[in-house]
Amino acid sequence: MASKAIALRTPLNLALAFGLLAATAALSVAPTFAADCPAGQAATTDIQEHPSKPVGVTDTVLSAIDLSPKGEAWKGNMLRLRKLVVQPGGVVPWHEHTVRPANIIVVEGSITEYASTCKVGIEHPAGDVTAEFGQLAHWWKNNGKVPAVLYSADILPPAMHNDHMM
Repeated sequence: MASKAIALRTPLNLALAFGLLAATAALSVAPTFAADCPAGQAATTDIQEHPSKPVGVTDTVLSAIDLSPKGEAWKGNMLRLRKLVVQPGGVVPWHEHTVRPANIIVVEGSITEYASTCKVGIEHPAGDVTAEFGQLAHWWKNNGKVPAVLYSADILPPAMHNDHMM
């Protein structure tokens, strides 16, 4: 897994970074909201095996903003924008979102989400947008034949600052 941070130094760079996420959505298939767990497949407990390490994933931090100047409640939090490329057979490992909200857009390929709240995988094709927050734990796998490209915007709390947080 490769990770690279680009510091934002001007409001223009900030606008460009988040404009990239909006432009990507506009250029791809019209964004849709994330698919839900199919009827009758909801789970109340984690019944799946899940991977703990990434496989075939390039995670590039495109921008990161220290939110500390916004006040004490934001001290140490980072707003970041990342590009993830998941190769065929690649895996974004098990992680949860109780303290790290994220928005994801799939811009190329497709990827399958395996959530703790669903007994079966949930397919996310290009153009799909997911909001991740709260009591959600999951992992992703590219079951397709082409790389899946995703953009992720998240708020990273201080306790989670490291190069390996998916």
